[in-house]
Amino acid sequence: MRRTWLTVDTDDIRHVPSNQGHPTRSNPDLTLPNLSERFKLGMKGFVAWMDTHDLPVTLFIIADQCESDEFVQLITELCADFGERISIGCHGLHHRSWSAWPEDSEEFSQDLAKSVSILEHHFPQYFKHWFRAPAGYIASWMIPVLIEQNFVLDSSINPSWLVNKKYGKNDSWKTVHSTAKKSNLIERPWKTRFSLPTCGPAQHIIGLRWNAKGAWKRLAKPLGISEINSVENPDIDLDTIYWHILDHARNDGAWIPPIKGL
Repeated sequence: MRRTWLTVDTDDIRHVPSNQGHPTRSNPDLTLPNLSERFKLGMKGFVAWMDTHDLPVTLFIIADQCESDEFVQLITELCADFGERISIGCHGLHHRSWSAWPEDSEEFSQDLAKSVSILEHHFPQYFKHWFRAPAGYIASWMIPVLIEQNFVLDSSINPSWLVNKKYGKNDSWKTVHSTAKKSNLIERPWKTRFSLPTCGPAQHIIGLRWNAKGAWKRLAKPLGISEINSVENPDIDLDTIYWHILDHARNDGAWIPPIKGL
């Protein structure tokens, strides 16, 4: 029976590709704070939403966010409040759009090692060797590096023709997915509908949001607390969805994901 994995990315305003991490799209604003007021509002909204149900959620955290003591405190308090309902995966060190740059396995490997060290240090009971490429920029060459760094699961692929340019030269979502399938890395692609994205920004982009919201209102039953580690079981059929902590800052902190029954 198909189930749904609920995941949330913790990107702050400074992490979006228009500001950092992309060779052509980024125009850095150095005045942006390490931890924005909008992010803090989003965290309040997320906590309020978590209080309305008892389901587990996986956070994909950018390791450089831990440079902020206040961020670490927010996540530590979240873990203390919700315990085993929280799991933490790796969303990179600096939210670099890896597949938009020339291949660099050595730097990617170093990035992963530093990220794991930071996240394991701050959240040892909650960290999992699960990876999500920043902004979904993943390429086939990254798969063996993830395996070398002891990652067991990747959730970076958006299986839609609309974003094929993200996968790098001579790659597509299909070639990356094929590379992962040929390895021992578990791949959990994001939910699509009619071959269109439904996760992250697609929930808000005019022209996509009607389809995205429709998909989320028809999701299979989300995984329960005792089932969260089944994401590592390739025999379990899963729909993976994600949104951002920053989304919870929308509507003055009142936004919630449009998931049936939640």
